[in-house]
Amino acid sequence: MNRRDTSPAVARLRRTRRLMTLLFASTTAAYLVVLAVVAIRIDSASRRSGLDHEVGSRAAGLSRAVWFDAGVLHLEPLREDELAQGAQVLAVLQAAPGKTPTVRNVVPGRSSLPDTDELDEVWHRVLDEQGTVQVSASATKGGRLRWAAAPVWDDDRIGAAVLVGTELARSEHDHDLLVRWLALGCTALVCCAAAVGHLLSGRAMRPALRGLGQQEQFLAEAAHELRTPLATLRLVVERNGPSDEALRLVDRLSRLVTGLLARARLESGAQRVELVPLRLDQLVETTVEELPDHESVTVTAEPVVVRGDPDLLAQAVRNLVENAQRHGGPAGSPVEVGVTPGLVTVRDHGDGVPLADRERVFARGVTGTGPGTGAGLAIVRWVAGLHHGTARLTDAPGGGLLAELRLPTDASPASSSSSHEGPGTVGA
Repeated sequence: MNRRDTSPAVARLRRTRRLMTLLFASTTAAYLVVLAVVAIRIDSASRRSGLDHEVGSRAAGLSRAVWFDAGVLHLEPLREDELAQGAQVLAVLQAAPGKTPTVRNVVPGRSSLPDTDELDEVWHRVLDEQGTVQVSASATKGGRLRWAAAPVWDDDRIGAAVLVGTELARSEHDHDLLVRWLALGCTALVCCAAAVGHLLSGRAMRPALRGLGQQEQFLAEAAHELRTPLATLRLVVERNGPSDEALRLVDRLSRLVTGLLARARLESGAQRVELVPLRLDQLVETTVEELPDHESVTVTAEPVVVRGDPDLLAQAVRNLVENAQRHGGPAGSPVEVGVTPGLVTVRDHGDGVPLADRERVFARGVTGTGPGTGAGLAIVRWVAGLHHGTARLTDAPGGGLLAELRLPTDASPASSSSSHEGPGTVGA
């Protein structure tokens, strides 16, 4: 698998694409669910209204077809009325004042009607409201029905009520079918939305992926083109008589090139910083010894183990020391470097940095605009952030500037501070 496929930047873009797909699909699903709930409720209310209108109209029409004559209820028209013939369940409730209603003219049978208690309740509702009432009740033989009872007047009192019922099963079946189709359709639409969102987000990120690939290719070519002349220059220096100073400068330039390329990869997301246990005191001592003007720098170090990137930490320490040498007084002014658990300090004896400028000097793009400033400090803070640490400037006791690089400690240091198993890295 190539670097492009495993780079953190590509992984972040792929996570972003999945999140965009999920967001697109979930938003679509939320809208569809709202619309489906509204449609289901409207359909349920519409079907209930339709049933109520059907049974209510039928009951009211049949109540006008029958009549009382001298206290006698005539039900003969029900045998020929089309409304009666089309009713699923039909009955007439009749009662004398203060009596329990009796059931007459039941179609298709008594078991199709609610039980006696529910019939009494319907009758009393008709008497109370003096108009058509509608209720939902179960038939004695089972099954939910929607009922309508319309009053039949005997002079100035209600002497009977026409009861018409229709089954809810058919309407509920059609409603359930609508719900299933809506659920199926919404699921299909959400899947389509997810597919479309994934496709669109992929097309939108294609230029970014292409740019990352081109950037990584450029960095690889730049590394090759820069390291080749440095290697040639080292061979020339060694062939014409080795010079410690020249070799030190070539090595330093090689480290700078490697550091710049590593920074470019880390900042672009093409590479992931790898933190390993290392001896911070040994790394600081080695870094100071490699400086061209290290005679004026003194190091006081305690054995300390941290988790970090050796090259990046070395670059941060180098920048702090060089910044102190450059801006901390006349050439050759003393610089003190201290290493304690979780802390690297670099002190100079210059004029310091005004309090108002101590955060500004860590910003990118700041060059030598005042005492004690330098563009390398921005790199120091960046390296500190990668290691979950901090970098700041404070006043040194007795004058000068004190630069602090704080890092979280990892473990107890090795028992012997003089044992080196690599460039400042703790051996397994």
